[in-house]
Amino acid sequence: MSVLIWIIISTILISAIALVGIFTLALKDKILEKILLFLVALSAGALIGGAFLHLLPEAAEQFENADFLILVLIAFIFFFLVEKLLHWRHCHQGKCRVHTFGTINLLGDGVHNFIDGLVIAATFMVNIHLGIVTTVALALHEIPQEIGDFGVLVYAGFAKKKALILNFLIAMTVIVGGIFGYYLSSVVTSSIKYLLPLAAGGFIYIAASDLMPEIRKESDLVKSLISFGVLSSGF
Repeated sequence: MSVLIWIIISTILISAIALVGIFTLALKDKILEKILLFLVALSAGALIGGAFLHLLPEAAEQFENADFLILVLIAFIFFFLVEKLLHWRHCHQGKCRVHTFGTINLLGDGVHNFIDGLVIAATFMVNIHLGIVTTVALALHEIPQEIGDFGVLVYAGFAKKKALILNFLIAMTVIVGGIFGYYLSSVVTSSIKYLLPLAAGGFIYIAASDLMPEIRKESDLVKSLISFGVLSSGF
């Protein structure tokens, strides 16, 4: 199977996760709240594990020196600035406090998903195994994020059906990013190695700034220990 087919299938699967809103509608708020904590923990572990155990070692092999670490830092700062400027809201509670219009949330998600597509394409261009690992890490992160984004849209005034459709359409930008990334990498082969540390920096930022704080909020000892176990399984 060609690399392009792998990229298309992976990005389609990622975009389909946006339909998790259907699952969300079928759950009671109390049940959803309990599940979300563990989904967040699993997502954080997968992103951190993917960054430190796969993306960074692969990037180290691509570069002759440690300059790639500067790109990791640049990506970390970039994601922070984009989140502040575009108001990315990676909310993981059913009814989040909305700071901006739902349309701003959709715009931010569109940019985010396009970058995810570029990352998936870049990792598959390195090797299939790395591409699969990256896709799984992104998928685990997308589940709690899409539930949160769906909640934000509903809270912002969108009808549930319309919120679900809009969320899915925006999620499809990951497919566009994947195909664009594939042809970009075909023309400029050297661009692949630069996307690896940039992706790692993004993974670390999302896990450290958006997901880990949610886990730390849990005060119940038993739930905290279970969350730590789920986090470790994500690694």
